[in-house]
Amino acid sequence: HGDRVLSNVISSQVNLHKIWGGVVPDIARRAHQERIDAVIEKSLMLASRNHKKSITLDNIDAVAVTYGPGLAIALEVGIEKAKEIALKNNKPLIAVNHLEGHLLSALAKDSLGQKGLILSERDFPALGLIISGKHTEIVLVNNIGDYLVVGETLDDAIGEAFDKVGRMLDLGYPAGPIVTVFAKRGDPTRFTLPIPMRNKKDSLDFSFSGLKTAVYYMLKKELTVLTKKDVYDMCASFENSAISHLQDKLELAIIKYNPTLILVGGGVASSAKVRASIRKTAGNFKLKAHFPGSNKLYMDNGAMIGLVASKKHPNNEFVDKLEKLEREPRLKLGIKS
Repeated sequence: HGDRVLSNVISSQVNLHKIWGGVVPDIARRAHQERIDAVIEKSLMLASRNHKKSITLDNIDAVAVTYGPGLAIALEVGIEKAKEIALKNNKPLIAVNHLEGHLLSALAKDSLGQKGLILSERDFPALGLIISGKHTEIVLVNNIGDYLVVGETLDDAIGEAFDKVGRMLDLGYPAGPIVTVFAKRGDPTRFTLPIPMRNKKDSLDFSFSGLKTAVYYMLKKELTVLTKKDVYDMCASFENSAISHLQDKLELAIIKYNPTLILVGGGVASSAKVRASIRKTAGNFKLKAHFPGSNKLYMDNGAMIGLVASKKHPNNEFVDKLEKLEREPRLKLGIKS
């Protein structure tokens, strides 16, 4: 309902993929197909309760769906269902870039209309930081819908690097969040790991592969038998270097573009330490960093897609021909500088 999130139902597949140690596309698609109707039904039920008024597929204003980036066969399930609902109920369809959802998730209010950042014209340009399992991007936000990607990862995304280091340490699946938990128990100064691209002051791009490789060789050569303390300290040392890299590039971007505020989204930002470090960097320039208002809004979720759609709806940014909307697994956000 505008910026208000009346319901945000998430059906997690973590337990399905856990035994395989990673996402299995066919299993992901099947689970989407099996659960999507129940998720929609529950979403409408909770939205009706929170809005204190019946919300049905018949009285909604529009249908929103992400068409990328993401796992192709999983995107397909959502797109086909959205087309079906739009056709059956004669509703406009709004196609949303998944990354724009993360970028704007700090704007989402709760069901009472509280929390959530309100942007006005004087808040631009803003700087966006998307940090997730598959993406690490710095975005110049000239206005809602007007984006320039000024920095991105040259290899692994930050969340991907956390996952890969976690797997090296045999932490199970998903390994990245476990690295974050174990890092709290470790000494971040014990292992000397590189801070990537620290000398490249002219670039806002990220690179995590060298840091990941440094962990690999340290484990192979110096730590053939790991104690619990070794694991905790390695998690803390890796996290420290990865976050320092984020801070370095964010600082350079702030200096270059002089934004009014920082928007942060994506699963990696659910880490309290990551948020604190971003707040500190922003604070050094007397800026405020804004984050999603609830834990669910950090991970992939439908509410952030609906939020972006609510910004497109007043401008009638609808899909003209439903049959022409197709998945775009490698979809980019805005343009690259």
